[in-house]
Amino acid sequence: MTGHSPVLKLNNGVEMPALGLGVYQSPPEETAAAVETALRDGYRLIDTAAAYRNEEQVGEGIERSGVDRDEVFVTTKLWLSDYGYDSALRAFDTSLAKLGLDHLDLYLLHQPVPLEPEPWIAAYKAAERLLADGRVRAIGVSNHTPGLLSTLMEQTDVVPAVNQVELHPYFVQRELREVHAKFGIVTQAWSPIGGITRYWAHAPNGGRSALEEPVVTALADKYGRTAAQIVLRWHLEHGVCAIPKSVKAHRIAENFDVFDFHLTPDEVAAVDALDTGLRSGPDPESIRLDTFGRR
Repeated sequence: MTGHSPVLKLNNGVEMPALGLGVYQSPPEETAAAVETALRDGYRLIDTAAAYRNEEQVGEGIERSGVDRDEVFVTTKLWLSDYGYDSALRAFDTSLAKLGLDHLDLYLLHQPVPLEPEPWIAAYKAAERLLADGRVRAIGVSNHTPGLLSTLMEQTDVVPAVNQVELHPYFVQRELREVHAKFGIVTQAWSPIGGITRYWAHAPNGGRSALEEPVVTALADKYGRTAAQIVLRWHLEHGVCAIPKSVKAHRIAENFDVFDFHLTPDEVAAVDALDTGLRSGPDPESIRLDTFGRR
């Protein structure tokens, strides 16, 4: 393995690694070991969420790694069932206790709730208070469209530092990234390698995998890399923060070994051309507390 993750400067000056480990759907019994392995391999960004039900194991993995807490950028997310001002503050305390930490680096609202905006907006205002109190270094959102970002920012004071969204070669989110650039919001990709297009029964791409696309496999052959490494390098060339998930030690190491080569602008554009414009995850505009708020 070579190199170290570059960093992205957030709109409040805080620096965040551009590549990290995600733990969505990582079984709790495997999460601590995965986090420990990643940190020992050089990762310095770990992304979890209250809804993942593995915050305790993330904290355990950080402690077991022996890496100094100040070197690790830790993100967790507030789930919809805890939206509202006071309930968000309580949920933050719960997440912090489970992680075994005294502060967070990034706190995100997990989903927008445009059809029931009052608790959604109140939750973000609670996050603003946590930021002002120094309990979190940066705040942001997840799964917000350009229109939903606009709605949120019209009613709150702090521009989100990060918007974590579905982003992979089949769904490149060009318009959203342009909005992010306008406001200094960092784009963070969940499912960056495109796993959601293969594992979700109703994915519009019909189970296709970007890792099998000829343009990606040809680049893998050219650079002597895996297809996954090509896709992660593509994210980095775009200035997107990627958080690939794995609990397998060799995959964790492989995903981090992408800092000693570059794709050319033409190669980046060729991967861009795989875009279908089709979202595989839930439509953020239709999220409701009564149908999506359980975890």
